[in-house]
Order: sequence, then structure tokens, then C-alpha cells
Amino acid sequence: MTTMSIAVTNNKICEKFLAQALGLTDKHIHFFENDMSLDTDKPANAKVLGIHQLMQNDYQALVDHAAKAGIEIQLASGFRSFERQLLIWNNKFTGKAAIKDIDGKVINISELSDLEITNAILLFSALPGASRHHWGCDIDIYAPNLLGDSNLQLEPWEYAESGPFAKLSSWLVEHAEQYGFYFPYDRFRGGIAAEPWHLSYAPLAKKYQAVLSIESLQNLLLKTDMAGKDTVIEHLPLIFKRYINNINTIY
Repeated sequence: MTTMSIAVTNNKICEKFLAQALGLTDKHIHFFENDMSLDTDKPANAKVLGIHQLMQNDYQALVDHAAKAGIEIQLASGFRSFERQLLIWNNKFTGKAAIKDIDGKVINISELSDLEITNAILLFSALPGASRHHWGCDIDIYAPNLLGDSNLQLEPWEYAESGPFAKLSSWLVEHAEQYGFYFPYDRFRGGIAAEPWHLSYAPLAKKYQAVLSIESLQNLLLKTDMAGKDTVIEHLPLIFKRYINNINTIY
């Protein structure tokens, strides 16, 4: 193979990997055809739950180990496309869907500036193109056998010591790393709120994190019909620093 052929091949691989990082393709995803997403904020044509093909074995090993401890791990959310994340963003920015503060209270956005609305959304929801769920190696999990008759909220109190998923939380702290998983939002760092339900598969996640850039995200958003786009583009470097790279990097 010539040097030029190698360069062309490498460029195609980089483009393919970037498309995955931005949520523009699902070719890398294994979909669980018999499992439906709990997320109701999705387009009608959204596929069922899915995860990255290359983490299937380790995810299943994690699930099997937890089952032996009496914990039934299931996905609340897996892969999420750019289009689906865009719908979530636009619904929140325009007031069609609720935005909650760090205490779980609904925010009245009627008197907020576009920048204030942007920061309010980013506490719990990522920018389209910057969601770790695009990668397929980041998942939200819960244990239905521990939940009882209650409805899943995906709120921190459920995973705290007095919450229904306390057993799941303590088990994950002890065993998740054994299978390559860690908590990117282990605590609030001034950007994304703590998400004890969010696991990231380190062997893949660190590669996607490295390939995502301000330039690639900006180029994508400029071509997108996203609510608050001008404000987001203006403040993108700060958003990138505060909400995208401001995570737990211990893996």
C-alpha cells in the first residue's frame, strides 16, 4: 500500500470515527430489538435501545455479575442520535419540555436570557453533537427489581444511601471498573450535575472524548436548526470547557 493510500484510508477512518462521536451514524451500535427505551422525548422513528458493538461483551459480563448479587441491571438509555438529542434540546429551549434545577425543581424560563436557558439545560442535557450517548459506550442504568412499584425518575436521590438503588450504587463502585466502566459525572464540578446512573466504557469513551473538538462541533451546529444556536456558538469555547471536558477522567 502506498503512502497516499494509507493517508486516504486513515482520513476515512477519522471521518467515520468523528461521525460516530457527533451522533451522525449508528453503524457502530448493537440494538436490542426486543427492548424499548424509557425515554419518551424521541422522534417517532427512533430505534430501540442500543450500545456500542465493541462493549457488548463487557456490558453483558457486568450484568451477569450483578445478577449473582441479586441486582437486575437494565438500560434506561443507551445510544442517542444527533437528531434525537436535537429534539430534546429544542423542546427544552422552547419550553415544550421542563428544565429542572439541581434540586429537581422546574425552572420558569420565561424571564431568562438565551444564555441562562442554555446553562440551565446543560446542567442535565448535552448539546446535540456533544452528548456522550452518541458514542454508544455511555449508558444510563437502573435495577427494576430494586425499584418496586415506583416509577423510575433518574434522579440522584434514587441512587443515594436511602434510595431504592443504594445496593446498585455500592455494587457498581466496587465492581464497575473491573469491566472497564467508570462514572464520568461522579460529582458536580460546576458543569454537569452528578449522575450516579451514568456509566462510561473507558476503552472507547476516552477515544471519542479525544476526537471531539470545538471546531467539529461548531461546524455541525452552524448547519443545524437548533434553538438558541447563535448564543451557543458565541459561547462554545466556554461551554466546551465547563460542560464537555469538565468530567471525571479517572479510568
